[in-house]
Amino acid sequence: MIHFEAPVEDILFSLTKVAGASSLEGWNEDLARDVIGHFASLAEGKIAPLNEIGDQQGCKFVDGAVKMPAGFCDAFRDLAEGGWQGLTAPEEFGGMEQSAVLAAAVSEIFSGANHSMQMVCNLVPGAITTLLRFGTQEQQKTWITKLASGEALSSMCLTEPAAGSDLSNIRTKAVQNGNDWAITGEKIFISGGDQDMSKDILHLVLARSDPDKKDIKGLSLFLCSKLDAKDAIKVTRIEEKLGLHASPTCHMVFDNTPAQLIGEQGGGLAAMFTLMNHARIDVSLQGVAHAARAYAISRAYADERSQGRKADGSTAKLSDHADVHRMLAEQRTLATTARAMAHIALVEMEKRMRPELAEFLTPLCKFYCTEAGIRAADLGIQILGGYGYLNEYQISQTWRDARITSIYEGANGIHYLSLATRGLRFNGGTAADAFEALVLELAPTVKVSAQLMHWRQCRETVLAAEDPTQHAFDFARSSAALMKMALLIKIASVRCDVSLKAPT
Repeated sequence: MIHFEAPVEDILFSLTKVAGASSLEGWNEDLARDVIGHFASLAEGKIAPLNEIGDQQGCKFVDGAVKMPAGFCDAFRDLAEGGWQGLTAPEEFGGMEQSAVLAAAVSEIFSGANHSMQMVCNLVPGAITTLLRFGTQEQQKTWITKLASGEALSSMCLTEPAAGSDLSNIRTKAVQNGNDWAITGEKIFISGGDQDMSKDILHLVLARSDPDKKDIKGLSLFLCSKLDAKDAIKVTRIEEKLGLHASPTCHMVFDNTPAQLIGEQGGGLAAMFTLMNHARIDVSLQGVAHAARAYAISRAYADERSQGRKADGSTAKLSDHADVHRMLAEQRTLATTARAMAHIALVEMEKRMRPELAEFLTPLCKFYCTEAGIRAADLGIQILGGYGYLNEYQISQTWRDARITSIYEGANGIHYLSLATRGLRFNGGTAADAFEALVLELAPTVKVSAQLMHWRQCRETVLAAEDPTQHAFDFARSSAALMKMALLIKIASVRCDVSLKAPT
């Protein structure tokens, strides 16, 4: 087993030198280093050692309730007492009131240390943002305080047996009785739908509040409390999965469950997208974390493993071999470019000056970063050979845990489609224009590259097509390749690094 070490310096380099976080109002690099460093110590000492335990033991479903693996409750207590659950929450609710960019650095380290535990804990920042934007003062005071202190964790209840990516098929009903609401329906694939780490759980539930409207206009967002619901929320089972064994994926039944409306009736999808957009960037960072972890494991193993002879007859290490060196270089390139892409998107979101650019970057990050994590983990298994196929070095667990990231929070095919439709037509094409401008800001020399010419041709092909969905994959791939090239040029301009190679 190769112990987890948080990539603190790589994260700080990406934020400050590549993504330009120092241009953000209130950004303090010394504070950022201090906060990231403190969390790294907690992650390395307390959270990461539970990763393998969680994978082996998994969650248990006992008498209708979820029991987390050994050590998880104690680790969460340390997390909550350290104030980490309230990192982005306003001070008036007991939080630290730090930026989403700084929280992203913490989130990557958390995912690299223990993706399963991060999954259960890290819907909280999105829930807080949703409450701040749509919740009443009373809802904010009650729930943000609970979430920031660790008294409550959060879940996001969207998916149903007949409603996956197409939310218009949601059948869960919300019925109003005076000022009160009650939820009845079935939800599946709910991460953290139950657990025994926090006293309460805030369930954010998308339900049909207007039965006469069969499309998404009839949907509203509601909050339900595990404690207040008593027997009105039941977990019927937890799923057995390929990976993320310590993250309980619950099948839930709401039976006349007491609920409160969040925001306006019929505005559920707009409110839920606040939560989903946070989740999609967070999933991107999970991909980054897996790519970085896969590289770290592979590098350490390849540098120690003796394999064959050098030309002079001396013993060679695995990393001395050209093919292994190639795979290590690809892993590091994937981790570095994925991290930089996510950080740039986060900085743009924080600045709020080019919302159309954030609109383009969100789906791009989601599919590029998650596929980077899966690819880097797969390469890691190949580098370690037989040991990669075993559990000893955790690279197989890295692959199993990473594999879901390209599926949840919108399967990557949906994000290809988003780029080819909304990405090219948002505000008359301003999103795609802003993306091209960003690429040239990062790397002015790309202006004369064949890659940019190819991207422009793909863009025109999609716009001219009667059915743009037929070209969505090619346009998404071209966009990712162009951004990757620009990032490599940008990184090379601020740090000479021969291990990062330009794409062919």
